[in-house]
Amino acid sequence: MHNQAVDTPVAIKKLVLGITGGIAAYKSAELVRLLVKQSIEVQVVMTEAAHHFITPVTMQALSGKRVYTDMWDAGIPNGMPHIELSREADAILIAPASADFIAKLVHGNADDLLSTLCLARDCPLLVAPAMNRQMWEHPATQRNIAQLLADGVTVLGPERGEQACGETGPGRMSEPDQLLAMLEAFQQPKILQGKRILLTAGPTVEAIDPVRAITNFSSGKMGYAIARAAQEMGAEVTLVSGPTRLAPPANVVLVSVSTAEQMLEAVMRCIASQDIFISVAAVADYKPAKPDMQKIKKSEQSLTLELKPTIDILSSVSSLPEPPYCVGFAAESEHLLEHAEAKRKRKQLPLLVANLVQESMGLEEASVTLLDDDGCHVLARAPKIEIARKLLQHVAGSLQKPSRKTT
Repeated sequence: MHNQAVDTPVAIKKLVLGITGGIAAYKSAELVRLLVKQSIEVQVVMTEAAHHFITPVTMQALSGKRVYTDMWDAGIPNGMPHIELSREADAILIAPASADFIAKLVHGNADDLLSTLCLARDCPLLVAPAMNRQMWEHPATQRNIAQLLADGVTVLGPERGEQACGETGPGRMSEPDQLLAMLEAFQQPKILQGKRILLTAGPTVEAIDPVRAITNFSSGKMGYAIARAAQEMGAEVTLVSGPTRLAPPANVVLVSVSTAEQMLEAVMRCIASQDIFISVAAVADYKPAKPDMQKIKKSEQSLTLELKPTIDILSSVSSLPEPPYCVGFAAESEHLLEHAEAKRKRKQLPLLVANLVQESMGLEEASVTLLDDDGCHVLARAPKIEIARKLLQHVAGSLQKPSRKTT
């Protein structure tokens, strides 16, 4: 996603969805369904070419609102639909946006309802390009996209993949769920613009032998949510992740590791250039002292493993001569605040996020308590992406305060 900086949140409750001519118009039906499910009021406006790919009847049934197509529509009391339709809208999204319509936007053409509406708007404009790869890669299209960005228009996608013409390459319109996520990202204030953030996430895996290992139940969901939220807020994000089943957030640099030692090495390679370090990963505290090179054969005898401690990654970073702003996580099963505050002071952290493992590990929601020099700040139970956004808002606020060393 290419977007302009947003200093304050843009809450989109009413959206004009413009549909232009292209086979990707079929995706717009699912997009409307998802938007309505998020309680967003959707007003669909279609070009004449769009009618060849999907009908206004379909879009009306999904949006629950009349679909507009004609600049001379008498259904608008003052006869000016290009003015009235955008006045109450929080944003306009064109999905799909054809090469032809993008060219219209760049040159200010206004020869139909949708193009005129975009020209007469006083709200943000977002476009989701969809076209054949040669059309997308053509210098004229690339010049037009650059001009849209210079004009403050947000460009969502496109993606690489199979296209209706049978070719594969860039130009495919982003999927509806991707567009919804990008629309959510657009609404976030860019309070971390210019900041570089390094996160760790997921579990680590320590080999016992070639087929067995010591690991934990961390899903990585909280770390990945924070990475996504940080990118939404304008940060340059590097995510060092242990093995998970999660897809990495868009526009985040992913470094995949397995062991605690590999995670430490990856962190220390990058840490000098970072402004913020957030240690979310459930790193193994111990590893087998002497992993077997061959598979251990099962027997009736008890098996004793000698374990040795791993190096503490968070302490290694926080004890640097000039550490970044460090955020730690404490997952406890009891005495949450007592154990968490002791950990924060021991590792000299400006901020620590505490949670009970039984209330968040592997789940889609969490409740956490933020501990810093000002005390405790409870974040009530919510989806992890919402927790992540509130956490980063707290971090951004803390960075504005005078630096204080935790003792």
